[in-house]
Amino acid sequence: MNPIAVLFAPGFEEAEALTIVDILRRAGLPAEAVGVGGREVTGGHGITLKTDKTLEDVSAGSLEMAVIPGGYPGVDHLLESPETLALLREMDAKGKRLAAICAGPRVLDKAGVLKNKRYTAYPGQEDKITTGTYCEGIVVQDGNTITSRGPATVYAFAYALVDALGGDSLAVKNRMVYFNAFKEGEAHA
Repeated sequence: MNPIAVLFAPGFEEAEALTIVDILRRAGLPAEAVGVGGREVTGGHGITLKTDKTLEDVSAGSLEMAVIPGGYPGVDHLLESPETLALLREMDAKGKRLAAICAGPRVLDKAGVLKNKRYTAYPGQEDKITTGTYCEGIVVQDGNTITSRGPATVYAFAYALVDALGGDSLAVKNRMVYFNAFKEGEAHA
């Protein structure tokens, strides 16, 4: 399988981007942190990391999927990146999978790949998206796109990516005690 590129632009949402890479790798899928604007990238909450590659190192033909995390100003940097938008357009034209969470669907919208598709996003972002049909689901899949709402939905989103890529999300969920995380009616201190 070709690599899955998770795009890290300055100001990315750490909880989303890192969790996505982590869960995909736990499932044995070739997830790569891809820096937009350089190899060393600092997230919206001050966590700096060195990515596996940069955007210049990847191409639409070499990828299985591109994933856009949210976070500010990370999403703004992606919206202003002609190379990111061109990559997404070319991947969509080739029928490759695209995914975005939180404010990330705005980048899919600007690339023109949400037209006639259902999507979800962080509450209020739908007012900034000009195409597609907004849904309030936790994870929404329509054709080659998968979208989700925000940091609290990142586990459901990442597991949906694993499933879409033919992986075994149930095995990863069990190893991560996903089904034991919360009990109905239980107070969380």
